[in-house]
Amino acid sequence: MRKQMLQVGRLALSLLFAVMVFVVAERYAAAVEPVIEGDIAWYDAGQWPTEGQGYDGLARRYARFPSRAQGVIPDGVWNLSQHSAGLATRFKTNANAIQVRWTLLNANLAMPHMPATGVSGFDLYAQRDSDGKWYWAGVTHPAAQTATGTLISGMERISRHYVMFFPMYNGVEKVEIGVPKDAEFEPEQPLAGKPIVYYGTSIAHGGCTSRPGNAYTAMLTRRLGVPVINLGFSGSGRMEPAMGDLIAELDPAVFVLDCMPNMSAAEIKERAIPFIEKLRAAHPETPILMVEGREFSNTWLKPGNVAFYKECNQYYKEAFDHFVNAGDKNIYFLSRENLLGEDEDLDGTVDSSHPNDLGMFRQANKLESALRPILGL
Repeated sequence: MRKQMLQVGRLALSLLFAVMVFVVAERYAAAVEPVIEGDIAWYDAGQWPTEGQGYDGLARRYARFPSRAQGVIPDGVWNLSQHSAGLATRFKTNANAIQVRWTLLNANLAMPHMPATGVSGFDLYAQRDSDGKWYWAGVTHPAAQTATGTLISGMERISRHYVMFFPMYNGVEKVEIGVPKDAEFEPEQPLAGKPIVYYGTSIAHGGCTSRPGNAYTAMLTRRLGVPVINLGFSGSGRMEPAMGDLIAELDPAVFVLDCMPNMSAAEIKERAIPFIEKLRAAHPETPILMVEGREFSNTWLKPGNVAFYKECNQYYKEAFDHFVNAGDKNIYFLSRENLLGEDEDLDGTVDSSHPNDLGMFRQANKLESALRPILGL
C-alpha cells in the first residue's frame, strides 16, 4: 500500500495526543472602545478580525462566502454560507466573569436532533498558561434570537487567552463580549499561517455536535494550532464546478475534500476529477486530502446499502488513483475505516449518519493523525 494511504493505529494516536501545540495569539493593534453599561464593558467582536473567514467582500459581517458568489453557486449553499460554522474570535482578559450578548440571523434555535447549544450557541475555551492546552470554559444556552448570557463567572482575576467559537447552524448578526468595566481586555488576531480548508457536507457543517467547540474542525484548530476554514454545507458539498472555482481562490496549507456522504456514484464519477483539476490548476503543489465517505452506522442491518457504498468508494478511489498515476505527489487518501471509531460500536452518531460528540471526537482523532504529517507538524 502506498505511503500516502493513511491508516490509524492505537499506538499512533497515543503518540499524537502526547504532543500538544501551545499557541499564543497576537494582540490586535487597533484600539477597540467598549460601550459601558452599568458595571459592564461591552466589546463588539465585529471590530477585530474573525477567525475562519477566507474571503473579502462578505455580504454580512459573519458570513463565509463573498457577495459575488450569490447566484453563481447553488442557492442552498449560498443560504447556508450565511451560517457562522467554523468562525471564532480571540481575546485576552483578566475578567472574573465573561458575558456575551447576541443577535442571531434565524429565529429557529435548535433542530430535532441537534440542541440549541450547538445550533445557535457561543462556546468559550480558555488557555491554561502552565501547559498551553485549551480547556472548555462555558457555553450559552440560547432561548431567544436576541439575548444576553453568562459564559462563566466566579473566576480568579488572572489574565488568560480565550477563543470563542460561533454557532454552527445559525448566522450571527451581532455579538458582543461583556466583562467588568475595570477588567483588562485585549482583542487578539486570528491564528497566523495558512489555514486548513475543509470542504464537506452537514457533518463538516457541525451536525450534530452539542456545542460548537465539539465540532471536529474546532478540535483540529485547538490541537494543531492551525486555522480552519469550515466550508461544510448541510445537504450539499457536491463538488459543483462553481464551488471548485470559488474554493480554488483560497491559498491554504491543505485542502480537505469530504463530500462523499452527499454524492451519488454518478456524481463522484462525473465531478471528482474535474473538481480536483480546478484546485490543481490554481495550486499545483498544495496538499489535497481526500476523505473517503463513511457508511451509515446501521448499514450492517441493510445489505442493500452495501452495493451503493461500494460503487461510490470505487469511483472516489479511482479519482485518487488518476492523480497518483499522473505523478501528483501531494494528494492523499484517508480511508473511511474506523472514521467514527476503531471498535465500530456504532454509538458515534445521532441518526446513523451525523456524528454526536463521541463521533466528532473520533473523527477528529483520525483527521489529526492524517493532517499532522501533511502539515509537517
